[in-house]
Amino acid sequence: MTLWTASEAAAATGGKAQGDWSVSGLSIDTRTIEPGDMFVALKAARDGHDFVAQALEKGAGAALVSRVPDGVPADAPLLIVDDVQAGLEALGCASRARTNAKVVAVTGSVGKTSTKEMLARMLSDQGRTHAAVASYNNHWGVPLTLARMPRDTEFAVIEIGMNHPGEIAPLAKQARPHVVMVTTVAAVHLEAFENVEGIAAEKAAIMEGLEPGGTAVLNADIAEAHVLHDVAAGLGATARWFGESAADYTLHSAGIEGEETVARATANGRDVELHIQSLGAHFAMNALGALACAEALGADPAKAVESLALWSPVKGRGVREAIQLENGSITLLDDSYNANPTSMAAALAVLAATPGRGRRIAYIGDMKELGPQEVQLHAGLADLDAVQGIDRIHCIGPLMQALHEALPEEKRGGWFATSAEAVPGLAEEIRGGDIVLAKGSLSMALARIVDGIREMGHSTPTQENA
Repeated sequence: MTLWTASEAAAATGGKAQGDWSVSGLSIDTRTIEPGDMFVALKAARDGHDFVAQALEKGAGAALVSRVPDGVPADAPLLIVDDVQAGLEALGCASRARTNAKVVAVTGSVGKTSTKEMLARMLSDQGRTHAAVASYNNHWGVPLTLARMPRDTEFAVIEIGMNHPGEIAPLAKQARPHVVMVTTVAAVHLEAFENVEGIAAEKAAIMEGLEPGGTAVLNADIAEAHVLHDVAAGLGATARWFGESAADYTLHSAGIEGEETVARATANGRDVELHIQSLGAHFAMNALGALACAEALGADPAKAVESLALWSPVKGRGVREAIQLENGSITLLDDSYNANPTSMAAALAVLAATPGRGRRIAYIGDMKELGPQEVQLHAGLADLDAVQGIDRIHCIGPLMQALHEALPEEKRGGWFATSAEAVPGLAEEIRGGDIVLAKGSLSMALARIVDGIREMGHSTPTQENA
């Protein structure tokens, strides 16, 4: 399927097209580029122009550049613009303008990526759905997602993040959503704001991009709900509230039943039961908000509930990934799915042995179902040889308090009763170059730590480590 022709892309960007080409996708990563994609030569830690020749050799249909790169034939299929970032944004805006898709945009201090994925699953059974991949939610991730959107898209789910004031509104105005959602507001990125209310105001700025008559789905339980209310009222947006104290979409209970979370709620006057194939009340709360979004978009809410039951996040079974922060890249070892003494020892050994110049940091949670020896087994982790090769160990859960007390003082990080309590401090604890492990029994919800780390940054463009 043709996504952009040379003439369309030139008209959208005001650039000059070399050759009569067409592309079926866009890519910023030469490692995963597909034949027929347009390679976008963004400038990050390294200049993407250095990888254009490689992209063309791998079958790229064209490249978005600001100059003809060295080693590239003069007649190569190129779209030459004054500035690649601005060109990408222009493509994104043109793509948004040519579609009749109903668009929802999600932001929040935590939970926006999983909520975006829930929404995509809910909507995909009711129409052709396009959604952001990974955590593509920043100044290049949002326009890239928009520019990749097929013309016949019926529903689009856009994720929008921020690190500093003033970032969200411009991205929301590119997306022009019909519905927006704020998952929650927390003390994340607080170093860039005077207080949490400042963060709430920045999250609320997503409403500035709403189409006329748009709907804002907002968390009623947060202390800063009044900030969201005032912005919605000032912009004339229809507000729909979700939470335990909400009138529109009210969560009555959420608990673990077998291998899933089951939530009971009232949704726009109807009793509903939500089944979520992941453990954690935070998933239930965000699922309820996602249901409110789906209904505001015109989707069938009953079908959306059925589709939600088929959604599950990627299970954290030792997946290794790079997360790009402003001060460098970190390596995340996501082994958050489960834990016992044997697998915990193995994971700590992997962390200690992972090559890299940065610190080795562990966030580890309680290991469940260990019987009468559970306290000793947790404390005994301090005696593992691997601990000597780890710089800092943060402990999560009542059982892990035994390990926290047994650790040498120089290795001892924080102790937190729950994973949620550890999330606000992640940005202070982790810096570029670090190698970070998250592991614990599933009920300890170490996935919240993983999500929090991912939301500190963005997936790494290929020109940073091609």
